[in-house]
Amino acid sequence: MTALFIILAALALLGLGYKLYGSWLEKEWGVDPKRQTPAITKEDGVDYVAAKPVVLMGHHFSSIAGAGPINGPILASVFGWLPVFLWCVIGGIFFGGLQDFGSLVASIRHEGKSLGEIINDTMGKTAKRLFIAFALLVLILVIASFVNVVAGTFFTAGDAFGITANPNGNQATAMISLLFIVLAIVYGYTTNKLGIGTLPASIAGICGIVAITVFGLHYGFMMSRTAWIIFIGVYITIASLVPVWILLQPRDYLSSFLLYAMMGIAVIGIFVSAFTGSTHFAIPMFTGWTTKIGALFPALFITVACGACSGFHSLISTGTSSKQLANEKDAKPIGYGSMLIESALGIVSLIAVGMVFTKFTSGGFGSPSAAFGAGIALMFGAEGSPVYNTIYALLVLAVSVFALTSLDTGTRLSRFMFSELFLKTGELSWRDATGVRKVLAHPLFGTLLMVTIGCVLGGLKLNAIWGLFGAANQLLAGIALMAVCAWLGHVEKNNKMFFFPMIFMLAATLTSLAQTIMKKVALIGSGGAFWGDWFQLVFAAAMAILAVILVIEGIQTFSAQKKKHQESRE
Repeated sequence: MTALFIILAALALLGLGYKLYGSWLEKEWGVDPKRQTPAITKEDGVDYVAAKPVVLMGHHFSSIAGAGPINGPILASVFGWLPVFLWCVIGGIFFGGLQDFGSLVASIRHEGKSLGEIINDTMGKTAKRLFIAFALLVLILVIASFVNVVAGTFFTAGDAFGITANPNGNQATAMISLLFIVLAIVYGYTTNKLGIGTLPASIAGICGIVAITVFGLHYGFMMSRTAWIIFIGVYITIASLVPVWILLQPRDYLSSFLLYAMMGIAVIGIFVSAFTGSTHFAIPMFTGWTTKIGALFPALFITVACGACSGFHSLISTGTSSKQLANEKDAKPIGYGSMLIESALGIVSLIAVGMVFTKFTSGGFGSPSAAFGAGIALMFGAEGSPVYNTIYALLVLAVSVFALTSLDTGTRLSRFMFSELFLKTGELSWRDATGVRKVLAHPLFGTLLMVTIGCVLGGLKLNAIWGLFGAANQLLAGIALMAVCAWLGHVEKNNKMFFFPMIFMLAATLTSLAQTIMKKVALIGSGGAFWGDWFQLVFAAAMAILAVILVIEGIQTFSAQKKKHQESRE
């Protein structure tokens, strides 16, 4: 019954947070349904495309989810279920939701532009360039992490290539994911060019998902890991450059149905398990202040990541979602509500690993997503049974689909931000730039560079990337909180709710980076380092330096705003 109590308590608290705190934030920031959004005023058919709320919800939710709310809480479960539960709930309501919602509102008040442009208005050009450089480092890690996850989910050992009958889990997942891309393109074309309504198209899309899933469970596709990394690189390059309605919007919308179904299956399984005793939730309430992944502070808050707060979300809110939001009234459910649903997914992941906790802690699973799938599947049937195998395959498929979705969006975001780095004030796109800047700001140049670096790093072991990704991602959250806080202060709106989350996230992440730097220096000094250790040291040091400079810029901005407000009252 512990698992049932955990999920019911989480849903109740997150629901209250949405209703009470989310509505209060909406009022404090002056969200106005009558104000036209950038998707309407700057519509261009490529990036600025107004989407129906349900479609944009699907895009935003699928993009922010990825594999993060599954991997993070499962890895952090070694601290016990209570710390993970509290951080997912409290972090989601007061940290992550605040950041996501605030970033979305700030962006739609800045013509759908990125956090870099918002920082430019409040903290200056230098801070903008520093932030974009920092964000690009984070996006490299995002691309590398999820390339690694997706390739690991798809590949079959050896050099075999082609379609195979009676596929294993990876081969089936690969085939379904390939067909999912085709299905998304068909959906995007029929709804945007043929005028098919959302409801009939959605019904057809769901039927299509069922059909390709059945086909994929009978016929798989196999390639080597290297081949999959190359394929993923080509795919995300194309996905980053084509109009958003062709692939990004429809793929993310359709994939959201998989996520909803996955969460629904999990909740049903939790109820079934609670009343039948088919599985046992084995995670202790609290295991101690220090575990194999480090001390509770900062390790818990870095490891849980997307299940409570994620800087990557702020890039999505200000990169793609703000360019598709048709009405400000939808900012709360999309910006704030999506984060709370993701926190609920983090709790579901915690419960899932609790059903296989002994096997997980003894290294019995190749990845957290495998533990997630096994934990939920066990609630419905014994390991190896047909129902177990089917549910396990569907859940692992869902995880890979969301990882690929985050890759789509992350690559597109890197294209936006890389171009911004080389544009001067008043230049709207690469076409306005001159000389070498025109080449550097071109969408294709930035996309190819970021994808190449990300795919090369994606060949590393996941644990060599994920530790840095967690710290970088959470540090980005602290900086995003600071940016939105500074903007609200600039327009004289209430920003006091940002200060504690901002300071806490910056303290936790800078502490984690400092620990990483010290460990890598010691390892290098002992002569036991590999090139991956050097990479982590250089990357961690670069991010820490950029973050400290940005924090100093932020302190100066807040001091100037305070002085200005005091003078205006006198």
